[in-house]
Amino acid sequence: MTIQHDTRSASLGPADLPAAAETLRTWLDEADRVLVAAGAGLSAAAGYDYGDIDRFRELFPALYRLGLRSRYLLGVPLPDDMMWGYWAVHIDDIRFGSRPNSLYRHLRSLVGDRDHWVMTSNVDALFARNGFEPDRIFTPQGDYGRLQCTVPCTQETWAGKPFLERILAAYDPGTGRVTDPAALPVCPNCRAAVFPNVRVGPEFVDGAYMPAGDRLARWLGDAPSDAPLLVVEIGAGFNTPGVIRRPMENVVRHTPGARLVRVNPDHPEVPAGLGARALSVPFGADRFLHALTA
Repeated sequence: MTIQHDTRSASLGPADLPAAAETLRTWLDEADRVLVAAGAGLSAAAGYDYGDIDRFRELFPALYRLGLRSRYLLGVPLPDDMMWGYWAVHIDDIRFGSRPNSLYRHLRSLVGDRDHWVMTSNVDALFARNGFEPDRIFTPQGDYGRLQCTVPCTQETWAGKPFLERILAAYDPGTGRVTDPAALPVCPNCRAAVFPNVRVGPEFVDGAYMPAGDRLARWLGDAPSDAPLLVVEIGAGFNTPGVIRRPMENVVRHTPGARLVRVNPDHPEVPAGLGARALSVPFGADRFLHALTA
């Protein structure tokens, strides 16, 4: 299989950051509708970096002593009591923190009162937690806030916080283990193992998220042809390009007059066929969004 990468390389250097910010400001002023699309790079820039070794050592000292160094633990063989200790601490930190996030709040203020939607591969609910309307956010990869059966025996999912609170109450950070086996969650229906309701394989239960995807598709399809659309894509690389990156290119390609702003320090390239309707921004989200108010 041949993977076709983007065909136009970014040429902006540090001196071009103010120019890129000015272009986005102009395009925002000219847009009636805004679609914000985000990948892991946005949350990393906002302080939720799964590769942060210091934060990993702080939260998971026992796992650090075992030689692990990041939160990318899918596929790492750990006993259930250690794995659920990890998931409970990780999800509590990433998904249920109550503090507002300045970068997401800044992005919300930039969108303002324009008609808008959000599509994100992130499962941390940071958009909804920072002022974006929950019923206008499409999260096709799931939500750390819910659990599902791994079989799955049902298409039902469950609020994860009560399960996680029981785990955390029995969690020993010194050993990284859940000390009470009764605190380990199982499916309420069939007693099989459960897992966060996020896409890791064909067993993913996506029914809770598809209605938002349908509403987003209608919003895109039903708009008047004279209502300019701006797609602002932030931090979406090539880990899962079929979730955010490729769909956003297709939206702009097939929407007359639509524009794409791609913000990504590592993979900012945009398709050559979009011509002047695409802006490649090779900077981190935090640096670029802050430049918009400079």
